[in-house]
Amino acid sequence: MSRVAAIQMASGPNVQSNFDSAIKLIEQAVKKDAELIVLPENFALMAMTEEERVSHAEKPGKGVMQDFLANQAKKHGVWLVGGTIPMMSDIDGKARAACLLFNDQGVQVARYDKIHMFDVVLQDNAESYNESATTDAGDEAVVVDTPFGRLGLAVCYDLRFPELFRTMNDYGMEICVLPSAFTAITGKAHWEPLVRARAIENLCYMVASAQGGFHINGRETYGNSMIVDPWGNILDRLPNGTGVIVADIDKAFLTRTRKNFPVLEHRRLNCKIS
Repeated sequence: MSRVAAIQMASGPNVQSNFDSAIKLIEQAVKKDAELIVLPENFALMAMTEEERVSHAEKPGKGVMQDFLANQAKKHGVWLVGGTIPMMSDIDGKARAACLLFNDQGVQVARYDKIHMFDVVLQDNAESYNESATTDAGDEAVVVDTPFGRLGLAVCYDLRFPELFRTMNDYGMEICVLPSAFTAITGKAHWEPLVRARAIENLCYMVASAQGGFHINGRETYGNSMIVDPWGNILDRLPNGTGVIVADIDKAFLTRTRKNFPVLEHRRLNCKIS
C-alpha cells in the first residue's frame, strides 16, 4: 500500500502567503506518512482578477511557483501534484492552467493543461464565469507511471466530462488526481456525486483536492476534498476549512475489484442508432 494526501486551502492573491499556508499543510501530510500529496487548483494564486492571474504566468521550467513545488517535493521526498499554476501561452492575454507533477527528487515528470473551460452563468446568484476568455485550453490527456500506480491528471471542471476519464482509463489509469476550486453552488449540487461516479465507473481511486472557503476576490468555494476508492467509498473527507486528508491506495484491492467486477471489459461501443 501507499498513502496519498489531499490538501484543502482557501488561497488568496498573495503568492507568498499561499506558499506559507501550503508549506504547513504539506508538513502535516508528511507527518501522516503521505507519499503522494495533491494541492488544489489555484493553490499559489487566487487572483483578484483574471488579468492578474495571467500576469503571473510562468515560462516552463522557470518561475517561483515551479521552484516552490520542486523544492517541497525534494525536501520531503514525496511526489507532489501542484494543483494548477498559470503558465505562459502562445496566445496574448491568456495563460494555461497547468497541473504539474514532481517526483520525490524534485523533478517535474508530467504536465497536464486543463482542457475544459468553465464558461457558465449560475442563475441562483447571477455569478458568471468565462474562463476561456483568459485561459488557453489544453488538448491532451495525461497518464503517467508512478510508484503508486498509473496516475491520471484532471482539473476541476474536467470532472463533468466522463469521456476524458474513459480516455485516461484506456491508457491504464488506476488513480486520478483532481485539483479543484468548485463554486459553493455547483459543489453543493454536484461535487460528491460526480467524484464518486468517476471513481465507480472507472474502477479507480479519485483524489480530489479542493479550495474551500471565502476568498478575498469575493469567491466562495465548496471544499469537501475527498479520497474515494474504486467501489465509490469515501475514505476521507474534509467538509470545510483548510487541512489535510489521507488514505491508503490499495493496489491489491483495485486489482481484485477489477477482476471480480469486470465492468471495464463489458463496454460496447459499436451500438447503432435506429
